Amino acid sequence: MSMRFTARARRGMVALALAAGLAVGAAGCGGSGGGDAKKPDNSPSTSRTSGSGPSAQEGQSDRPLAEVRGSDGLDLQITSAQRDSGGFVTVNGMLKNDGAQIVVIPSALSGNETEIIKNGKSLGGATLVDSQGKKRYYVLRDTEGRPLTTTGFSTLQTGATLAVFMQFPAPPANTSEVEFQLPTFTSATIKISG
Repeated sequence: MSMRFTARARRGMVALALAAGLAVGAAGCGGSGGGDAKKPDNSPSTSRTSGSGPSAQEGQSDRPLAEVRGSDGLDLQITSAQRDSGGFVTVNGMLKNDGAQIVVIPSALSGNETEIIKNGKSLGGATLVDSQGKKRYYVLRDTEGRPLTTTGFSTLQTGATLAVFMQFPAPPANTSEVEFQLPTFTSATIKISG
């Protein structure tokens, strides 16, 4: 019987030592975890104020290339117009409802081409006009006729914003400025980068 008692005592001592070790380890991790939690909070603000400056994408979103106004308080800020190596120009922006009511997105933004309209609401009616080359560039489509632009939105709440994009064939490399047009919106000249 003394052997059983000794074995139980040993197991109890091992369990106690293990529990104490885990408690000390958890306390040690918890203490350094609190210090680590502060580092990420300081890190982003440090990188924002560092001399490295914002990336190209960040700089473009802070300062839009152009702002065009549409009907019912809709506002489109064009944040970038980037020439891609594949022969495309991708225009990015933020569509905002500056009005006092929910806005139903006008169907005119989709344009009037049957193939684009059958794919739902989109920004398929947007065009880029190269006045130098005397050409108009329409939103590209995939092999099934879907426009390569933001699709599937129908309303925009008051004060809400929606990130949007449109992809066009690229004008010649020597063309750096084009006029952006979207039905029911004012037009604006934008500079193509890349």
